[in-house]
Amino acid sequence: MFTDKMLQLVGVGILETFYMTLSATALAYLIGLPLGLVLVISDPAGIHPMPKLNKVLGAIINFLRAAPFLILLMLLIPFTRLLIGTTIGASAMIPPLFIAAFPFVARMVESSVKEVDAGVVEAAQSMGASTLQIVCKVLLPEAKPSLLLGATIAITTILGYSAMAGIVGGGGLGAIAINYGYYRKEYDILAVMVVFLSLIVLVFQTLGEKISRRVDKRIR
Repeated sequence: MFTDKMLQLVGVGILETFYMTLSATALAYLIGLPLGLVLVISDPAGIHPMPKLNKVLGAIINFLRAAPFLILLMLLIPFTRLLIGTTIGASAMIPPLFIAAFPFVARMVESSVKEVDAGVVEAAQSMGASTLQIVCKVLLPEAKPSLLLGATIAITTILGYSAMAGIVGGGGLGAIAINYGYYRKEYDILAVMVVFLSLIVLVFQTLGEKISRRVDKRIR
């Protein structure tokens, strides 16, 4: 039943969901973006091939991506307690969300950058551009629409993780759905939280697609 207290909790839950999702996404891109670029550059067919480095990084990323989020969340409890001081609440969910997300982001970035026309890269190389110049002035600008779409997918994926984190004491709408909806058998509350989460996903998806189309030179 939606009392004034419950409505207040929902408001806080929405804010916590945005806080967890956007903070974890920003941190994931802080690591995942350069890591994805390194994967592209060091690829055997890349602009600076380093097969051994590429193989090691790829193996680590694949290993982390293979770990189910809830299991990874529980394994990281000691690390989260050491870093944050608690394992309960919205802030405590950011480290595991970030660690679960950055390998996914790295692969998204790698996939987006590899879509850049090889002829454009070869042209830059023929003009004597350095690796850093090619990355900053060719790869990133050309891959921008795809990178933005990838960021949208990453945000919605992390949002789903944040909802799952409610089962182990996380904050946000997921915690409300589990603690006040599922455990108390208040299925109307559970259904409303699902609707709110779906609406937030829709907002992120719509904004991401609009921004991506706006910066895409190919559809002008």
